[in-house]
Amino acid sequence: MNARITDWRGRRVWVLGASSGIGHAFAEALLERGARVALSARNASALETLALKFPRAQSMLLPVDVTDSSNIDEAYSRLRAAWSGLDMVVLLVGTHLPVRAWELNADTAERLFTVNVFGVIRTLKLVIPDLVTRGDGGIVVVSSIAGYRGLPTSLVYGASKAALINFAETLYLDLRPKGVSVYLVNPGFVKTPLTDRNEFEMPALISPREAAEQMLRGFRRGQFEIHFPKRFTRFMKLLRLLPYRLFFPLVHRVTGM
Repeated sequence: MNARITDWRGRRVWVLGASSGIGHAFAEALLERGARVALSARNASALETLALKFPRAQSMLLPVDVTDSSNIDEAYSRLRAAWSGLDMVVLLVGTHLPVRAWELNADTAERLFTVNVFGVIRTLKLVIPDLVTRGDGGIVVVSSIAGYRGLPTSLVYGASKAALINFAETLYLDLRPKGVSVYLVNPGFVKTPLTDRNEFEMPALISPREAAEQMLRGFRRGQFEIHFPKRFTRFMKLLRLLPYRLFFPLVHRVTGM
């Protein structure tokens, strides 16, 4: 469905969200494989620490706040000037806050959507025209299995991830005929500072490094949707097929919420 990526040497990749979690682990994996990696996040010191681990690799530090359009514009201008283009953008920016219905706050919800959804849109409005002009390259949208169906505590987070899934599907329909690959990554539970906020047991919890390896495996296969770990995501996909009269009681029973 997409271009198969087996060799990362010299490939120009912009990783947004590279300071921690999956983004940090994925950026490390790319640098180990000889890619040229532009590292972006708000935490500049974490990016510097990552770059220092690979002194011989070609990396570029682009601290960026995806809630600020002018900040993203400046970062992308610097990247284009330095590398004369881009082969792939990986959108791992995101935040998470557990919310139940009786805790709903519009300002908090808006902030979460501003990062998770509009941060992706602000970045891609800059990148897409260049990729379409070239007729090549790739876009990686990282969502979550939380976007598959409504789940307790993910009232706002899940809605933002569902929006990204729909967004990526439509991107694929528009861009693949023009030569641009679109990859949708839907992780299950990955141990990160964000999932550390969860107060419930997380089934099939994996490390950020394992998540990065799963992403690389999906790129080698040219998959559109890369989801992991399969032992959990396949169960979640099954839930998507259930009618509501079965889905709601099952979720209450399984989660205890």
